[in-house]
Amino acid sequence: MDQRYDVVIVGGGMVGATIACALADSDLSVAVLELARPPAFASEQPHDLRVSALSLASETILRHVGAWDGIASRRLCPYRRMRVWEADDQRAATEFDAARISQPYLGHIVENRVVQLALLERLEQIANIDFICPAQITAIDYSPGASLVQLEDGRELVGRLLIAADGGQSRVRDAVGIGVHKWDYDQYALVASVETAYEQQDITWQQFTPTGPLAFLPLSGCNASLVWYNTPNEVRRLMDLPEHRFMAELEATFPERLGRIERLLERGFFPLRRQHAQQYVAEGVALAGDAAHMIHPLAGQGVNIGLLDAAVLAEELLSAHAGGEAIDSLPVLKRYESRRRRHNLVMMQTMDAFYRVFSNDVLPLKLVRNVGLGIAGKLPFAKSRVMQFAMGLEGDLPALARSA
Repeated sequence: MDQRYDVVIVGGGMVGATIACALADSDLSVAVLELARPPAFASEQPHDLRVSALSLASETILRHVGAWDGIASRRLCPYRRMRVWEADDQRAATEFDAARISQPYLGHIVENRVVQLALLERLEQIANIDFICPAQITAIDYSPGASLVQLEDGRELVGRLLIAADGGQSRVRDAVGIGVHKWDYDQYALVASVETAYEQQDITWQQFTPTGPLAFLPLSGCNASLVWYNTPNEVRRLMDLPEHRFMAELEATFPERLGRIERLLERGFFPLRRQHAQQYVAEGVALAGDAAHMIHPLAGQGVNIGLLDAAVLAEELLSAHAGGEAIDSLPVLKRYESRRRRHNLVMMQTMDAFYRVFSNDVLPLKLVRNVGLGIAGKLPFAKSRVMQFAMGLEGDLPALARSA
């Protein structure tokens, strides 16, 4: 026998779980399907490799849905300053400080697992939500208003609205037949979790080099996440090095402000890809997060725009339901798409421009970069706009992203 729901969300990661939590206490019946629960958190564990820079807007969304206390009770690291500079010209360095716009911080660096655990903890307290995990999906049969999701254990779920929050290789998107525009950047990101000699820092920085930026993300205590963008061949070479030689390369390549690396905890890498769904919705279906878009991680905005997707989608669904409209109807879902697709496309194009301008050693572009960074550092208005952008406070903000 099948189980029927108003909303079936495929994917219980950060975006899918946020959508579900935002639908809390409504009279909509919601099911969330997740393949595996993340491991439990223990404060003595080393920091995870996968972390995100959560903007102020993302924090506000997570507060509204009741997950922020669960994050703060585990661990996070606020950053108050952000610094960018060209590798061979410190004079053009620009530093952004939250105090200039009367804010306590620009954002927080948080492990992805911590965010997901806090969301699932909240989700399991909500009466109108069924969290099904582990959920091994064997088939998805898309039918407007009555899509069928079959599970390995024999259960069948039917949803009026099917939400794809199942990542870049979305099975829901494929089942519906929505195509994507995509291309791979000629660049990989190597991520290393390390302990440094410095106490906890409050700054995140990027140093631009011809092969890509070197980035530092502070974590709690003496910990940090380092991101080294480079060509695929160079990243593979670095990953194959024994630990002592890899650490020597880190110390020789990263700027002195990093400080001495005491210990390497973990390293990994991933290829960089841009991907954008040709449409975010069809009748009875909506895509959110990586299922809709994948963006260059240069400014750490991937998770943030995914959480904005979640907040806007939930807002439109609740508004439509309160007004007597069918939540699976195309006009309702198109309102979500029109609010998010253009904003996400602008963000993707902005990150592409940064990638192309800064990841090369062409002399005219180097001069433009240095002049641009130098000017930005001397214009208070420009610095304020960059900080507003980094904090997610630009554009059409949903109610969940607006602080009191």
